[in-house]
Amino acid sequence: MPRYGITLPLPLVSLPDHRVILEQLADLGYTDAWTGEFAGVDAFTPLVLAAAWGSPSLRLGTAVVPVYTRGPAVIAQTASALADLAPGRVVIGVGSSGPQLVTGMNGVPMAEPYRRVRDTVRFLRQVFTHGVVTGPFDTIDFEGFQLGYPAAEPPRIMVGALRTRMLRLGFREGAGSITNFLAAEDIPTVVRALGEDRGRGELVARIFVCPTEDVEYARAAGRRMLAHLFTRPSYRAFHEWLGRAEVVALVNKYVDSGDPLRAAAAIPDQVVDGILIHGNTARCREQIQRYVDAGVDTPVVMLQSSPELLAGGPAAVWRTVRELAPR
Repeated sequence: MPRYGITLPLPLVSLPDHRVILEQLADLGYTDAWTGEFAGVDAFTPLVLAAAWGSPSLRLGTAVVPVYTRGPAVIAQTASALADLAPGRVVIGVGSSGPQLVTGMNGVPMAEPYRRVRDTVRFLRQVFTHGVVTGPFDTIDFEGFQLGYPAAEPPRIMVGALRTRMLRLGFREGAGSITNFLAAEDIPTVVRALGEDRGRGELVARIFVCPTEDVEYARAAGRRMLAHLFTRPSYRAFHEWLGRAEVVALVNKYVDSGDPLRAAAAIPDQVVDGILIHGNTARCREQIQRYVDAGVDTPVVMLQSSPELLAGGPAAVWRTVRELAPR
């Protein structure tokens, strides 16, 4: 059965109020519930609730856990505990995140992100397979680690990836890769970068969805999001790689000169409309399908606030989740 996921927690819905939604996700056709970790709710708490309240068929994934702000042993412990709650249904996506979160918000030095992610994947593979880690690793110094409470069915491991090296790392040493902040038209570039590795794993894409027919609102929100995104080093390089170097350069030029409004205005409608899906829920479903047609194995809806959701509150969010469902 084709996979189809949604990101937790949902906007405007408290964690306790997710129960009624989680109990019905699988019946609506959702196969996956995914989380992220930045400045809101952590990546694991919503998945514990999903394990307790959701269908036993629902797959649970992190997209992603940053490898600098959580040590490899802590990731292993938490992931194994979650896998004990949801046997055979847990995917641990790990990634480097960026300097804003790692250093700016947590005061942790960030160096050699590719090697750190690679070593974390290898650490987790060892501990999930053998219960003990012996190393060695280039970027992780430790005295040895034994997982005291291993899950009977260990989690699968994926890599949060933007460009070629990370994408291939996820497919070569994990179960696949997770990407985001890109348009359906960008997926062929990602698939080409994987080359012969494409058949080795699963490609997951988080898709940002603003369910509104207020085009001006959606485009304004999308421009704010992208004007910030294009100044972040990893995403700046990502979108240059995807062919948006001219737009990215203009945004950074205006931001550096202290003109954020002009920076946002420099992003064409076509770019905004491609990366932030908007419209009524039927049109949004059609746009999500375009990612699948382009090569994504698992689309994961990342629901964004809209005037309709802000006016209707949790009830409107739940209605939208139902209307965005694949069936």
